[in-house]
Amino acid sequence: MPLTDMPLDALRDYRPGVPEPEDFDGFWARTLAAARAAGGTSAEYRLVPDSRLATVEVFDVRFPGWGGQPIAAWLLLPRGAEGPLPAVVTYQGYSGGRGLCTENLLWSAAGYAHLIVDSRGQGHDTPDPDPVPTAQWVGGFMTRGIDSPENFYYRRLMTDCVRAVDAIRAHPAVDADRVIVQGGSQGGGLALAAAGLAGDAVAAALADVPFLSHYRRGAEVASDGPYRELVTYLGSHRRVDPAGVFATLNYFDAQHFAARATAPAHLSVGLMDPVCPPSTVYAAYHRYAGEKDMTIWQFGDHGGGRGSQPVKHLNWLAARGLGAGG
Repeated sequence: MPLTDMPLDALRDYRPGVPEPEDFDGFWARTLAAARAAGGTSAEYRLVPDSRLATVEVFDVRFPGWGGQPIAAWLLLPRGAEGPLPAVVTYQGYSGGRGLCTENLLWSAAGYAHLIVDSRGQGHDTPDPDPVPTAQWVGGFMTRGIDSPENFYYRRLMTDCVRAVDAIRAHPAVDADRVIVQGGSQGGGLALAAAGLAGDAVAAALADVPFLSHYRRGAEVASDGPYRELVTYLGSHRRVDPAGVFATLNYFDAQHFAARATAPAHLSVGLMDPVCPPSTVYAAYHRYAGEKDMTIWQFGDHGGGRGSQPVKHLNWLAARGLGAGG
């Protein structure tokens, strides 16, 4: 697979300067305040006694998200561990859900509390009751409610992600000062959003090959994946003004969340990624306000470093006092 974007030297200098909406902070302050008022702080944790996992306790979770709507998650706790524990909140890749409780055992095996968050409408366990059904959109989620920031799908999903942080910080087994947000692709973009929106409630962010950044560039360069939905939508709805579409997307751009994030962050990028072009990843990385570093997979596609990346995560967190052993 060839390079899909700029050479590395150009990426290191790439700062596109996408302007922020004037009311970006106000929009998100209103959104989160409404969600917290609607849902409160209580989450439900139901022990799953027949998980067959000898070293992990599994809980089927429902916490309040957008509009107070119940969002499904798994909580995995290392059996017999003495708390309070550092916690990892994992967000899912595009079109994925929380899956089965046996599919994500790394973080609990390493001694962390692990909250695995379902994605509304994408996973099987959390519906997305769209408050304003969109008349025109293409398959997928990128253009649902694209007519306005208030109606856009990712307003609801990103709100859920912040509320997941609220929920896990209130759990008695968790150290509220050591909550880490984590994900790859869409999950990586959501981790950056949560880091920017939740502020000091997030202790670190791990964002691998993050999606949801520099949307126009993604639409222009990506040869595969969800950014192509924007191309299909704008190509087939010729009366729709592209400027209005990208104005909506600007409220949900990882670049702007990154500029507000202060927690240490570790990102990764694949220079041969056809889904999340490296320039879109670097656009967010360069704007990240907190301590940051990047793992570069020069011959990596959208899988990035695959199984090698979690080892880097564990070592990186331990070096910052966020390991499960303190």
